[in-house]
Amino acid sequence: MASQTKLKILNDPIYGFITIPSERIFRIIEHSYFQRLRRISQMGLSYLVYPGAHHTRFHHALGCIHLMQKAVRVLRYKGVAISEKEEEALQIAILMHDIGHGPFSHAMENSLVEGVDHESISLLFMEEMNSNFNQSLTLAIDIFKGSYERKFMNQLISSQLDMDRLDYLKRDSFYTGAVEGNINSERIITMLNVVDDQLVIEEKGIYSVEKFLVGRRLMYWQVYLHKTSLVAEQLLIRVLKRAKELIDNGTELHASTPLMFFLKNKITRENFDSKVLKMFARLDDNDVLSAMKEWMHCDDFVLKNLCAMIINRDLLKVKIKKKKPSVEKLKKRSEALQKKYNISEEEAAYFVFDGEIANLAYQQENDNINILHKNGKISDVVKVSDQFNLKALTHTVTKYYMCYPKVKD
Repeated sequence: MASQTKLKILNDPIYGFITIPSERIFRIIEHSYFQRLRRISQMGLSYLVYPGAHHTRFHHALGCIHLMQKAVRVLRYKGVAISEKEEEALQIAILMHDIGHGPFSHAMENSLVEGVDHESISLLFMEEMNSNFNQSLTLAIDIFKGSYERKFMNQLISSQLDMDRLDYLKRDSFYTGAVEGNINSERIITMLNVVDDQLVIEEKGIYSVEKFLVGRRLMYWQVYLHKTSLVAEQLLIRVLKRAKELIDNGTELHASTPLMFFLKNKITRENFDSKVLKMFARLDDNDVLSAMKEWMHCDDFVLKNLCAMIINRDLLKVKIKKKKPSVEKLKKRSEALQKKYNISEEEAAYFVFDGEIANLAYQQENDNINILHKNGKISDVVKVSDQFNLKALTHTVTKYYMCYPKVKD
């Protein structure tokens, strides 16, 4: 069908009206690769905890381009030279930064493909689309990869205070109702500046940065690493693992063509070619949900129960503690399950397992958030802040979880 080229204004619940600034960007948004993001959940299975968390990667990408437009205006006003070509490239790069996410976003990363993260797949999508857009995305790709000479532009895309984080914290806070993540992204952007090709925050913005870092830490514990979301995502990973195992052993399972392709084939970075990319582009949340609804009635004890747990939200029990659970505790839970259902130790391991989660709000040794003082001096935010707990945010906090079936009569 013929493509429309009329420019659009979209209404967003977070920022109000978002303007699509150019015909090229409008065509990128119209592309089937990008439209797929409408069917990729932003927060995986977090809606099992927060019923409102049904927003998508499509929402997030549009929010990011809106913030990028604001950032460019602010920096230009402060005398930072940004050409129209660079401006469009920045908007394209941030628009497409998450285009490589698979079903349920982070929940299934490395489950369908091995050793290929979503950033790498995003780059493959961008390079594929570049050939369809007469190589007009080349500058955006260079900025995305960090190979463009102006380093602060890559920092706007990927850093500890980039447009990605400024949008997802505020957006996820809105849709979950977890007010701790409701950061003042507009204030932070207003305080942006560039010194020696590095992104900095003017001194007046330090309190907004402090709230951003504290809010990020709280959102991880309260939302992203919530124990129910955690166990649901672990079950989803195990659903795909078990399905692959059964198919490898000759069991017939029904699934969509793209999902079956990734279940039957071992896909790595080495064989992730254009054909695989096109198949990946056909894959979204619906493929996995439909498969689980089918598999929950299959003959395999493990697969049908894993699927039923997710579909019916009857999940495993999960305990999170500061110390790693003992081998004896895990073994006891496993043996009880084996005896009750007459299953093997390997099958029981799908339902009884442990792991660890980590929360690091600010990496002080990597790509610092720098504060620009009135006298021109630049300091790391932790050194400037009078918040005693900000230093603590530079340390990784690790917790350990154990999952096992609920006791039923």
